Amino acid sequence: MLSMHADDSKKTEHLLSLDGAKERLQLFKANLLEEGSFDAAVDGCEGVFHTASPVQFSATDPQAELIDPAVKGTLNVLKSCVKFPTVKRVVLTSSMAAVIVNGRPLNPDVVVDETWYSDQAVCAQLKEWYFLSKTIAEEAAWKFSKENGIDLVTINPSYVIGPLLQPTLNLTVKMILNLKNDIHDVISSNYISSDVRDVAFAHVQAFEVPSASGRYCFVGHVTPVSKVLNILHELHPTFFPPEK
Repeated sequence: MLSMHADDSKKTEHLLSLDGAKERLQLFKANLLEEGSFDAAVDGCEGVFHTASPVQFSATDPQAELIDPAVKGTLNVLKSCVKFPTVKRVVLTSSMAAVIVNGRPLNPDVVVDETWYSDQAVCAQLKEWYFLSKTIAEEAAWKFSKENGIDLVTINPSYVIGPLLQPTLNLTVKMILNLKNDIHDVISSNYISSDVRDVAFAHVQAFEVPSASGRYCFVGHVTPVSKVLNILHELHPTFFPPEK
């Protein structure tokens, strides 16, 4: 497992306390923007899972905050994978953000599938910088993998929610708290979500099942936002009063 914060116990304590971590977990320090910094971690591996990419929906400098880490980070991991013949398959965590933003209508008759790709121009026009970063990163990953003979599989999840390992809130869980504030970023007609445990299992399947290939759109639930707010009101009445 890789971490830029391998020396920071607040960032690693929850990992080191996992079952079997003492025997089977090794932490490496790496930097998404530094070529070759993943070599030590990848050396000797059969499967590489690249999950790290900054998740934030606003940015003052989208290139530096989102696009460079997503794109250069992905390519740096893949460049390390090319160096070691032990690597049999790479599983990349992409996103539905790299699938659905292409200007096509999303009405009830439309089926979104793995042949859909977000359009960089549409993402930029909408100033959806996270969506743009994931789109460019996935496209770059496919291009590099095809040119270098890497067996790549991508998992494209919707908003990932569920039990947290770490003691801090991540952005997709914060989004649920933000629903009550009518924040424009998260109020849309539907809230698409997936359970983090299912997403993790899908990654394992993508590596272990030999016939797995290409892209997998991963959406556990499509829920009208009004229904989400009703559920949240029932579960957490103090956080979500009925008038919201």
